[in-house]
Amino acid sequence: MSSELMDALRQLAREKNIDEYEMLDKLEQTLATTYKKTLDLENDARVTIDRENGRIQVFELVPVGGTEEEPLFEDNDITPSDISRFAAQAAKQVITSAIREAEREQIFDEYADRIGDSITGTVQQSDSRYTLIKVREGVEALLPPAEQPQNERYDHNQRIKALIIDVRKSSANEPSIVVSRTHPNLIKRLFELEVPEIYDGVVEIKSVAREPGLRSKIAVSSREPGLDPVGACVGPKGSRVRMVVAELRGERIDVVPWSDTPSTFVGNALSPAKVTTVITNDAEHTATVIVPDDQLSLAIGKEGQNARLAAKLTGWRIDIKSMSQAMESGLAHAIAAGEQIVDEGDGRCIAETSNGIRCRNKSLPGSLYCRIHDKEAGASA
Repeated sequence: MSSELMDALRQLAREKNIDEYEMLDKLEQTLATTYKKTLDLENDARVTIDRENGRIQVFELVPVGGTEEEPLFEDNDITPSDISRFAAQAAKQVITSAIREAEREQIFDEYADRIGDSITGTVQQSDSRYTLIKVREGVEALLPPAEQPQNERYDHNQRIKALIIDVRKSSANEPSIVVSRTHPNLIKRLFELEVPEIYDGVVEIKSVAREPGLRSKIAVSSREPGLDPVGACVGPKGSRVRMVVAELRGERIDVVPWSDTPSTFVGNALSPAKVTTVITNDAEHTATVIVPDDQLSLAIGKEGQNARLAAKLTGWRIDIKSMSQAMESGLAHAIAAGEQIVDEGDGRCIAETSNGIRCRNKSLPGSLYCRIHDKEAGASA
């Protein structure tokens, strides 16, 4: 191999950020394998490449003794006269492989710290096995079926956004980046792109509950007094939330105000239903929600979807009752109070005497009242 070819290899290694010595080591190994097969050698071959002038020598490793653990070999020089032709072919193979490996390493290094970020790309291929997304020239991402909403189908060259969920050191024909269209955090990233207040940290998305492709709920709060976090996310005439809904192919999104008061948060989470009363039990992490009779189906939602998402959003187990059901269950006092009542979970009756002192009796199973006040609540109903 000529010194000119060595110079060209060094130049290419610098341009592609490839380790020059590692590339030459691989070239020596490739040539050794090639010559053993081509020359039909009985023993292994060894190839050396002079790092200065590019001179190549081929040796057959002839055993001359030693032990099984540490055999001894004699180098028998068998360098063929047409070595340059073989060297050029092997060099092309090694260089191509080294470039691809270097590119995979660069992609891994660039994206390994970006797990949880969103990316935009164009669909290159989509079938039942996977969807391949081109992020940019030479960079592809894999969208597995498990990370695709069931109702989504992708067309060639269609632009989509997705969330990076994994970056791995892949084989030659496999993308390093794995993305998702179902992850709850994708909604967070999409709102960051559309809502400057979220990007700047003034408005915070506190929690997300999602049934991909169908419906989601997000709870938001503001760090700036007087700023309406829900209005900031919805945007003028719904413009901001519409952009997110469009990216998610029509997935419905409810934006509700977050609260550190569980009863208030649970009530907000059931939006758009109107809530009359929320009774929470901290010990059991449950909430009984009372709604007007005409709001019951809306509060529960189609196939329980609204209630299910509200429970995911708040982390509370929620039992929804209509006003009529609540009256029959002995919750008349809670309804009459017209406010959100929090059961501290101590099992005591929640009734209060005329001077404001709470009853000391234990509540009946399935009721918030003791035997005496349960009867009174039923009578008043």
